[in-house]
Amino acid sequence: MTEIQRRNRAILRLLAALAAVPAVGGSSAASAEDAGPIRIGLIYTKQGPGAAIGEYLQRGSALAVEQAGGKVLGRPIELVWLDEPNPQVSQQNMQRLIDENKVVAVVGGNYSSSALAMMSVANREKIPLILTGAAAREITGKDCSRYTFRTQATVPVQIAGLMPYVSQLGKKIYFITPSYAFGQDILRSARSQLPSIAATEAGVDEVPVNTADYSSYILKIRQAKPDAVIGGLVGGDFSNFLKQWNEMGMKGKVPYAAVAVTDTDFWDVGPQASTGIFIKPWYYDNPQNTAAEKKMTEDFAKKYGQPPSDKTWSGWIGMRALLESIEAAKSTKAQDIVTALEKWKNAEGKFPFYFREWDHQMVRPAVIVQVKAQISDKWNYFDFLKNTSDTLADTEKAFGTKEEIGCSMPAL
Repeated sequence: MTEIQRRNRAILRLLAALAAVPAVGGSSAASAEDAGPIRIGLIYTKQGPGAAIGEYLQRGSALAVEQAGGKVLGRPIELVWLDEPNPQVSQQNMQRLIDENKVVAVVGGNYSSSALAMMSVANREKIPLILTGAAAREITGKDCSRYTFRTQATVPVQIAGLMPYVSQLGKKIYFITPSYAFGQDILRSARSQLPSIAATEAGVDEVPVNTADYSSYILKIRQAKPDAVIGGLVGGDFSNFLKQWNEMGMKGKVPYAAVAVTDTDFWDVGPQASTGIFIKPWYYDNPQNTAAEKKMTEDFAKKYGQPPSDKTWSGWIGMRALLESIEAAKSTKAQDIVTALEKWKNAEGKFPFYFREWDHQMVRPAVIVQVKAQISDKWNYFDFLKNTSDTLADTEKAFGTKEEIGCSMPAL
């Protein structure tokens, strides 16, 4: 063997040894990644009229993580919370969570307009998104997505539960709703059901978000002399309206009814101005709450010195469903999580609730509550009237058939 051949062999042996190093290093990196935190994104409002709602949604999601021991698949959970100020920024923040924070899923979306914007990113990037507040029908209807799930009952389902009570108030109905997808859905749904209660429309106002002065709207309602008002204002906008409604002497004169309200609205308004009949996803003082819901209420009260709002429950159940589905899938891959969410079911209560496989809508009853005549407790403003349905069959019927909903779910 010549000197040149010996040198060439030595070089080949050295190259082979060096080639093995990246393989070892790559294996170590993969092991470190498998042992590292699992990041989950949160998109909840931090500013504006929905700030209190966003805070309670975030607290609910964080509490679900705490109750799970802060881990999933044996790895620590890291929550990354970004803002939901408007559809454009919410969409950008959804993209940031995926690109910069490498989240495996996102929980959030209180506003329907923001939720619809976020859905486009979830679908394009193939990242599971659980919407915990948005109620517009399009989300699980014509715009449904294989990667999006929703915990809140749709507007039509909530309106259907509300209208029997509205029919007892009178036949002339005035509408005051926010001027975005959620409010427009309230108008469509309620108008379509007016004939069923032999009622007519006395007037309508679609109000911009962040309206501070409602006096002109209230004067229009007073002049129209309706038998009842159906509303859909959200967060601080709703609080401002009720305060001014009371100040202008309308409380007790014209009954008020609405869907998708939250406890924080009333805690902000105070007992003097609070009034009405409402549909809510959940109430902490509902005697039919499950043991797990009662435990969540206890844990929340112990941590924050007050009961949870319905938004706390929404954030909690959305995160809980996600964590349980990741455990069931034994994977953080998006397709595995989606498949597990489609099979997820909670059987702790009177009858099970779940995400419907063909549109990803959570199917469960909402609750109907009425503001107490005398409010003596700092937090407990409502009398529980009933659930919107009392059997699983009635609940499933209320959420509509595949033909009625109009969702055509694409394959993964």
